[in-house]
Amino acid sequence: MDRFDALQAFARVVEAGSFTKAAQTLHMSKTTVTQLVQQLEARLRVRLLNRTTRQVKVTADGAAYYDRVVRLLADLEDADASLSGASASPRGRLRVDVPTPFARMILVPALPAFHARHPEIQLDLGVSDRMVDLIGDNVDCVLRGGELTDSSLTARRVGELRLGVYAAPCYLERAGTPAHPSELEDTHHRIVGYLSARSGKVAALRMQRGGEHIELQGRHVVAVDDGNAYLAAGVAGMGVLWLPHYMAAPHVAQGELVPLFEGWHFGAMPMYVVFPPNRHVGAKLRVFIDWIDELMARHAPIAALGDA
Repeated sequence: MDRFDALQAFARVVEAGSFTKAAQTLHMSKTTVTQLVQQLEARLRVRLLNRTTRQVKVTADGAAYYDRVVRLLADLEDADASLSGASASPRGRLRVDVPTPFARMILVPALPAFHARHPEIQLDLGVSDRMVDLIGDNVDCVLRGGELTDSSLTARRVGELRLGVYAAPCYLERAGTPAHPSELEDTHHRIVGYLSARSGKVAALRMQRGGEHIELQGRHVVAVDDGNAYLAAGVAGMGVLWLPHYMAAPHVAQGELVPLFEGWHFGAMPMYVVFPPNRHVGAKLRVFIDWIDELMARHAPIAALGDA
């Protein structure tokens, strides 16, 4: 038995909750992963996992052992990185998931600069607006907007997205330009619905002007769960939409979108880099998070205390 492979296999099974998922992320067969864990248990003379036909659960002994194993694997990674100047040149595969519009408009265009700075990091980029299972999908980190709902994850706030309401000129010619947000509830107006990955429902719009607060749901004829498709539907005139400024700005400049309700304010959407609580923040993940921090500081900085 290769003890390192066995420890890796055990840790991945605990994190994924499945021998099949662990095998996929380790690029091993399920049989190999099962045998490695069984050999580890035989050597320790302790049951680490309880298996049923439906799920795998860690035992009390297994949970305590897992905590030690994770620290050991992290120490080994740091030890490898400390040799031959590797600590100054992070290397290896990094699995990241980011929202589709952010990837297309901000992150991917900036990647050449990241690669020039860290040429030995292989970035496997998942681009989606779905809720990612960081542990089950074996993702190192995700970038997501909105307040966090899972307190078991570790997060770093890296930016804030300023929001606005927009519509295409062709939509305004057809439906008229609303002077007050409440008009979006009128029967002749339509919004483009954005389906929340958390709830599966169309997200509401909250805004204020002075002491006046309003929350809008609106009516829609199309709702999507992807940011790029959402923007495209708005530009096509399918309804009013609310967008981060970075997404709207080029289309406003080209005359494809018109900003509405100037003087109204929207709560900024926080942006977080999120990673599993037991995931070691090694050199490659650390430099990527720092780079995202720099990127967001240019495009969506966190407001200073007292800023509007």
